[in-house]
Amino acid sequence: MNHLVQLESKSVFILREAYANFKNLCMLWSIGKDSTVLLWLARKAFFGHVPFPLVHIDTSYKIPEMIKYRDALAMEWKLTMIYGQNEAALKSNQTFPDGQLDRINCCRRLKTDALRDTLSGKGSRYRLNHSTGQWDEDQDKEAYTGVIVGARSDEEGSRSKERCFSPRDTENTWDVGAQPPEFWNQFKTDFAPGTHLRIHPLLDWTELNIWEYIKKENIPTVSLYYNQGNGRRYRSLGCYPCTFPIKSESKTVDEIIRELRSGALENVAERSGRAQDKDDGGSLETLRRGGYM
Repeated sequence: MNHLVQLESKSVFILREAYANFKNLCMLWSIGKDSTVLLWLARKAFFGHVPFPLVHIDTSYKIPEMIKYRDALAMEWKLTMIYGQNEAALKSNQTFPDGQLDRINCCRRLKTDALRDTLSGKGSRYRLNHSTGQWDEDQDKEAYTGVIVGARSDEEGSRSKERCFSPRDTENTWDVGAQPPEFWNQFKTDFAPGTHLRIHPLLDWTELNIWEYIKKENIPTVSLYYNQGNGRRYRSLGCYPCTFPIKSESKTVDEIIRELRSGALENVAERSGRAQDKDDGGSLETLRRGGYM
């Protein structure tokens, strides 16, 4: 638990540093376990209030339970919630598997392009109306120049090359070789005008840490992570045509923690159920260099 306290303290520090140093921040909320822990930490860092909007990129192919969970929690916690979508790609059938594209190019259209346009204020953007529970067109078209993301170094190879404060160019392109050094928890927070920032408060967390913290804090998570009686559960969440469950008997947070500690999943990659990773050569680096989450 002492290690969890240390991880929590560092993440809270990074969140506060980001808020103190950068204007027009937002936080990506994919609805998965990592970004939900990040959301919980943000509420802790700012005493129950999240002082920046949450952004979800909705491909229209998300598993329905994810969207229900998103809307319910956003209403309950009174979150400033925005979703963006590449409506042009959806209307012109630039998708997989229903349309004309393979998985990788579908990800580029529905995730990378949608994220870039949402952050710039140029794309289709909708805001949750807490009075009606409906999604209204977002009239505030400000660009978000800093984005807080729940990436972890141990989840996938390209993410281990990230920094806590990671610069991108104006097109969100990631130059892996131009990352600033970060020694002894000293973070670079002064960047040239026009630099787009990705901020990663969870880089040092492991999958096990995430689940231990979910247990410690009793954080609500999507039911898809748990075996519902069919011997399978999702370990990583995404679009339903490209995301598949793993074999697992774990039905509770405690059972998932025991499963991870036992080494039963040691030879199974966390994102093994994400088909786009395989199509990208076994990693997400190609997609992420272009601005993917």
